[in-house]
Amino acid sequence: MAQDKRSRVNWQGYLPAITTPFTSDLALDEAGLGGLLEWLHGEGMHGLVLAGTTGEWTSLSMAERATLFRKTGEQMRGKLPLIAGCSSFTAQESIAFARFAKEAGFDGILMTPPPYIRPNPQEIVDFYTAVGKDAGLPICVYNWPPGTGIDMPLPLLERLAEIDAVVAIKQSTPRFTHFAETFFALRDKVRVFGFPMDELGLTMLRVHGGDGTMGAGGVLGRAQSGFYDHLWAGDIDAARACGLKDRVLMEEWYTPDLIGKFGSGPAILKAALDARGVPGGRVRPPLRDVSDADREMIATTLRNLNMI
Repeated sequence: MAQDKRSRVNWQGYLPAITTPFTSDLALDEAGLGGLLEWLHGEGMHGLVLAGTTGEWTSLSMAERATLFRKTGEQMRGKLPLIAGCSSFTAQESIAFARFAKEAGFDGILMTPPPYIRPNPQEIVDFYTAVGKDAGLPICVYNWPPGTGIDMPLPLLERLAEIDAVVAIKQSTPRFTHFAETFFALRDKVRVFGFPMDELGLTMLRVHGGDGTMGAGGVLGRAQSGFYDHLWAGDIDAARACGLKDRVLMEEWYTPDLIGKFGSGPAILKAALDARGVPGGRVRPPLRDVSDADREMIATTLRNLNMI
């Protein structure tokens, strides 16, 4: 395996895992998707992740996921990196989703280990190896303990980083020490995403470098992409100010384990987008839309951040 395979992709900065807009009758909202994509691009996002956890992939049919990728590719390919969420229960399904993404002009795929079944380390390696062999796109491994029940340990992540198709890891462990050990062990082999946009993350990025954050939703727009833009420009105070806004969301809307405090992550973020006048829309059952009272709490947070 080439040590510099991380250079096969140009993924860096703030890449939001975006919501999937649905209409009032819960159909895929293609017009809303178009508006959301244009807004995110205009807010300077450095890439987009479709059909991830925030994108409610579990409620999308295979045809809907293919449509989501096709519509996004028609509108955004060549403008910024596009990464397709291809998580599923089997390698065969993930390969099929990856092929849809490749046809749509996406640049890579993002996958968790299969959820619910809690595969062991060798089974996880087998899963990523099989997808990597036939997907035709670079892979970002997604460590998402709240959704899979597995916080993949460093020895397993090291094995996954040896798979030729794997070029990145989205390290969404709630344990910062685990993120840090992943970064320092693997940063020369693969891109590692998951830097918190706080003083600790800022210090690590300034001293040691790093690739970025695949955040949820991008609802703060340029305040989130700006964290990296200012950092790269050397304006640390401006980067810090952007990061402080992001941390307000994490503290007011999420638990330390990255679970929504008053609804699912997608429901909270869609309510925030609605408050900003950007297509958010409803969530699909079994998820529930947030209550009117919680919508007001979300709007209050955004008002306090001068976002609305």
